[in-house]
Amino acid sequence: MPHENTATATLPSGHPRELASAPGSEWWRSAVIYQIYPRSFADASGDGIGDLAGITQRLESLANLGVDAVWLSPFFRSPQKDAGYDVSDYCDVDPIFGTLDDFDALRDRAHELGLRVIVDLVPNHCSSEHEWFQEAMAAGPGSPERDRFIFRPGTGDNGELPPNNWHSMFGGPAWTRTTNADGTPGDWYLHLFDSTQPDFDWTNPWVWEQFRQILRFWLDRGADGFRVDVAHGLMKAEGLPDIEEAAEEDSELAEGLMGSLEVPYWGQDTVHAVYRDWHAVLAEYEGDRVLCAEAWVEPLAKAALWVRPDEMHQAFNFSYLATPWLAPRLRDVITESLEAFTGVGAPSTWVLSNHDVVRHASRLGLAPYAAGPGAGIGPSSPEKPDAALGLHRARAATALMLALPGSAYLYQGEELGLPEVIELDDEYRQDPSFHRTGGEVYGRDGCRVPIPWEPDAPAFGFNTTGESWLPQPETFARFAHAAQADVEGSTLELYRLALALRAEHGFGLGTLTWLEGYADEVLAFRNGGVTVIANLGDAPVELPAGEVILASDPLEAGAVPSDTTVWVAA
Repeated sequence: MPHENTATATLPSGHPRELASAPGSEWWRSAVIYQIYPRSFADASGDGIGDLAGITQRLESLANLGVDAVWLSPFFRSPQKDAGYDVSDYCDVDPIFGTLDDFDALRDRAHELGLRVIVDLVPNHCSSEHEWFQEAMAAGPGSPERDRFIFRPGTGDNGELPPNNWHSMFGGPAWTRTTNADGTPGDWYLHLFDSTQPDFDWTNPWVWEQFRQILRFWLDRGADGFRVDVAHGLMKAEGLPDIEEAAEEDSELAEGLMGSLEVPYWGQDTVHAVYRDWHAVLAEYEGDRVLCAEAWVEPLAKAALWVRPDEMHQAFNFSYLATPWLAPRLRDVITESLEAFTGVGAPSTWVLSNHDVVRHASRLGLAPYAAGPGAGIGPSSPEKPDAALGLHRARAATALMLALPGSAYLYQGEELGLPEVIELDDEYRQDPSFHRTGGEVYGRDGCRVPIPWEPDAPAFGFNTTGESWLPQPETFARFAHAAQADVEGSTLELYRLALALRAEHGFGLGTLTWLEGYADEVLAFRNGGVTVIANLGDAPVELPAGEVILASDPLEAGAVPSDTTVWVAA
C-alpha cells in the first residue's frame, strides 16, 4: 500500500518530501484569482463588446464560484489595435468599456461581495496615439520628449537599416522608421510588439515618475493591486546589442517570450529596481495591495527574483502552464516551483489558461502537447485537438492544480470547460500576430471569444442583442453557465466544489508531501489531511483509504482511471 514518510526520505528522483507554501497570512498568498477579459465577459450596452457594467452585473456568479479576486485585463482608453494593450490614457476608461464611474461601481460591488479587484498595467509600451508619443514625434530628434521612448538612428549607408536585428513578438522587425518634418527619413523607434506600441525608455527618470502617478491614481480609486504586463521586459541591455544568432523565423524569435531564448530585451537585472520602487508605493496604502508579474522567465529560480520581499508579491508560473501532461515533468515543475518561490518568501502560483494561450481544454487534447504562447490553432493547423480527451484531462489538471499550496489563477470560461474556438474565418481575426505574419500564426483570438451564459439567449447571454465582436460557435450552447449550474458532474459544479474544498482544507497555505509507492505516471501527495492522486497513466490506480471528497470524473470500481484526479480525506 502506498505510504507516507516525512522524516528524511526522498523520492527516487531526488525530490524533497515536504514542500510548503511561503509563510504569512496575506490574502494573496493563497488566493484564487479569476481573470476577466473585459471585451468578452459580459456586454451590458449590447454593442457586441463586453464592458465594465456587464462585468458588474455578473460578479455575483464569481462570488458564488468561490474565487477571491478578479483581475481585469486592460480597460484603459486605447485605439484597440492590440485589444487594449496599446494604452493611450492610463488614467481613464475607454468609452467602449464605460466610464470611471462604471469602474467605481464595479469596485464597490466587488468589495461588497468580498472580491478584490486587480488592474492590468502595461508599462513596457503605450499606444502610438498616446499624447506622450505624439509629443515625442512632434518634438523631433534629440528632444527630451523623444527620450521617453527608444529612438535610434538607423544603420547602413544612409540609416536605411534598423538599429539592430531584433524582431517583434508579433512578427516582422521590432523597429519602425519615422519621417522628419521636412519629409526626409528619420530615426527609428523600438516596439517589441506591434508598430503601434512604442517601448518606453525605462532608463529615463521621467518615465518612472509617470508610472508612480499612475499607480497612485488607481490605488486611490480602490484598486487592490496590479498585474504587470511584460514585467520582464522594461529594461533593455545597454547598447541594444544584436541578438547573437538571429532566428530566421519570427515564430522562433517569439519563443523568447517564454524565456527559451537568451535575448537582450528580457530579464535584465536592472528591471528589479523598478519593482522595488513600486513596492514602496504600494506600501503607502492599507489592505495588502499586490503586484503580480507577467514574467516569461526561465528557469524558475530566476523567475523567483521578481518576488523577493521588497519587489513583487506574485509571479505567474508559466513553467507550470507550459509543462506537458506527463507525471514526471509535472512532479519536477511542482517541486521546483515550491522550492524556488518559497526560497524567497513568496507563494508559488499556478495557472493553466489565460488570454494569450490556447485554452487548456483544447491544449491537453493535442498530441504531442504544445503550449507555446500566442501561436493559436486554426482551420489549417496540422493537428486538431481531441475535444473529449482535452476536457477529460483539463478537469483532472484543474483538480490537481487547485490542490497545490500557493495561489491559483483561473481564466474566464475555463470553469465552463470552454474549448479553443478553432473554426474562425480569417475575416473575423483581429490578433496583430495573425496580420503581421500574413496568417501564418493564428494568434490568440480563439481563446478570446465571448463566453456563454444562457444556452438559448441571443449571443448566449453575453448581451441581449446577439452582437459579438468575435463570432461564437453554436457548440457554446452546451457549455453555457445556466446549462451547467446545479447540474451534478458538470465542469462548473466541479470548479465550485473544488474551490469550496480548497478553502475548507486550507490548501493554499498548506504543505505538499509527496507519497511513495506509486508508478511514475502517477502524481500522489498529501496536503493537510487530504491525499491527492492524479493518474496520468493508462492503468487504473487503487484508491487509498478514506472518503472521496472530489473526483474530476467518475471512478471505476474503487480505482482512479486514466487522466483523472481524486481527493481523499483521511
